[in-house]
Amino acid sequence: MRQSSTRIMIVDRSEVARSIIAHILQKEMQDAYIVTCGSAEEALSHLHREKFDLITTALLLPGLDGLDLCHEVRKSERQRLTPVIVVSSDADTRLLREGFSAGVTDYFNKSLGYRKLVAFIKDVTQRHSGMVGRILYVEDSLSTAQTTQALLENHGLQITHLTTAEDALQLLRNNLTQSNGEESGFDVVFVDFFLAGSMTGGDLLYAIRAQLHLSKQELPVLVVTIPDNLSCQADIFHAGANDFVTKPVVEEVLIARLKSLLLIKHQYNVLQRYSKEIYHMATTDALTGLKNKEYLFTDGPDFVKKNPLLALLMIDIDLLEEINQRRGYLIGDHILHNIGTFLEEYFSTKKHTLLTRFGGKCFLLLLAGYDMDRAQAEADILRDQISQLKTDGAEITASIGVTAADGLMETNLNALIAQAENALLKAKSRGFNQTAVYG
Repeated sequence: MRQSSTRIMIVDRSEVARSIIAHILQKEMQDAYIVTCGSAEEALSHLHREKFDLITTALLLPGLDGLDLCHEVRKSERQRLTPVIVVSSDADTRLLREGFSAGVTDYFNKSLGYRKLVAFIKDVTQRHSGMVGRILYVEDSLSTAQTTQALLENHGLQITHLTTAEDALQLLRNNLTQSNGEESGFDVVFVDFFLAGSMTGGDLLYAIRAQLHLSKQELPVLVVTIPDNLSCQADIFHAGANDFVTKPVVEEVLIARLKSLLLIKHQYNVLQRYSKEIYHMATTDALTGLKNKEYLFTDGPDFVKKNPLLALLMIDIDLLEEINQRRGYLIGDHILHNIGTFLEEYFSTKKHTLLTRFGGKCFLLLLAGYDMDRAQAEADILRDQISQLKTDGAEITASIGVTAADGLMETNLNALIAQAENALLKAKSRGFNQTAVYG
């Protein structure tokens, strides 16, 4: 059998796609051993016979699909830690919902092209050729800690060693505070269950789960314990540990356990990244780049509640229908895009604003801290600025309806929208390029 530094499997139902990816990969990674498969069943046949360093699979396959294949890979003792990249044209709901449980390592957007995919594969293989991760190591025996830390650093891991559970908990808490609760600063916690002091390793483990509310995926925990103590091992899992090793620690076992936990952490990070991207796409208007109506009615009520003194401006682009009919809808779309860009840049230095495309040629702005007079003055400036955009030579003007909440009387988003709409109708009744205030 041919020996090489990197063994890669490509699974795709398209023979053309498999050939192109394999050809580019072979040019970029000349020593790579590449196997291509047209189905999950064919891939599993190879996986029973050979060990691979990385697997890429399309989501849609004949028979078993890409996620089914990933499930089977994770069941294999030989392949369970092998990185699996799902190549898909979009990270759909099922991929996000089931990808983590299936054991997907990462996703690649197929629409970016084959060369970008090959670059992505090279990056993943480099990351997984050795171990990469930040480990918080809590051990009160300095001699044990010194030996173990040197061992782990030899495998490429970044180690922060502390001797007490109290210090470890405080460090984790500080990191969460600095990152607004989104990042603990570490990929894995590696802790001795029996620490001296008022807090044991078990107490630290419980605090990570119950006080810091970090799940097993957000912050995996590996515990060191004594052998032949089934009761203690059960307590470790009940407290929220992902896994344990027993003393004396065997290097091969420790590294295998840490690799598994680092994979869990990496998968969680990927899932979080894609979830944020999907949420951003779902709440952003693709044409203008502003927030959309769904976001307005989801987050807008809280914005109004938190900012009792605020103004709402409803901006309508005058005669856009005529521009569409006379110049074409692409020109109309370009106008809307430019207005969205202008609004975002105009308010980029002003805090506490919510800018949305309300629909069609209408924009809705929520401006915290604005009373009626300031809002009307701002609306007049916006009208003047919009009239100077002159997108593709088209003359553009806007009519704006303005309302405000004084902070004294309770109001809500729907009431403010109705008031601004009433004011906008008043502005348009006076002609184009007008500002009108409610009441």
